Amino acid sequence: MELIFLGLLLLTSLVGGTVIVERGLALRRSRVVPTEVVAALQNCHGPEDLGILLKICQQKPSSLSRLVQVAAQHLEWPKAENAEAVQTQARQEIVGLERGLVILEITVGIAPLLGLVGTVFGLMSLFGTLGTSEIIQSTELAKGISVILTATLLGLLIAIPALIAWSYYNAKIQAMAVEMESLCTEFLRRQYLRRAED
Repeated sequence: MELIFLGLLLLTSLVGGTVIVERGLALRRSRVVPTEVVAALQNCHGPEDLGILLKICQQKPSSLSRLVQVAAQHLEWPKAENAEAVQTQARQEIVGLERGLVILEITVGIAPLLGLVGTVFGLMSLFGTLGTSEIIQSTELAKGISVILTATLLGLLIAIPALIAWSYYNAKIQAMAVEMESLCTEFLRRQYLRRAED
């Protein structure tokens, strides 16, 4: 029975580790807010620069690129409607960036609970063995305590890195979302200001 708990803890560890690595790769700055797109966005001051900007966005597909493409494609709309279209796309991008984080959140909650279940099972086995034998064997006692401590330790060792990764990735997503929002807002402001002047 103890192998079942250890197997579940190992499975939880593998799932959590896989999500940590996958999200680490997916949330690299170069994949979400590429510097080439940021530079092109900041250098885009009028309609003559839009073609270059859109070309770079197509060459560097990313969350920021998709937001800029939505903003550029709807420049003939009123500013408020264009900003709303960008906000809608931004919400979709954030959902995509947060994909998999719920698994880390579940790992954070379930790993210590599996460790606790293993601990309770170890205690039950230990006291069950002690109750049936007249002489307490030190090896039996040591084995039971070992199962208890192993389950507890594994549960915590799985939950702690998952919690750190979950917190870090959430903070990183929020920071990149704020940066993308400010870049798009400034882009729209410049474009509509230029159109008003023309």
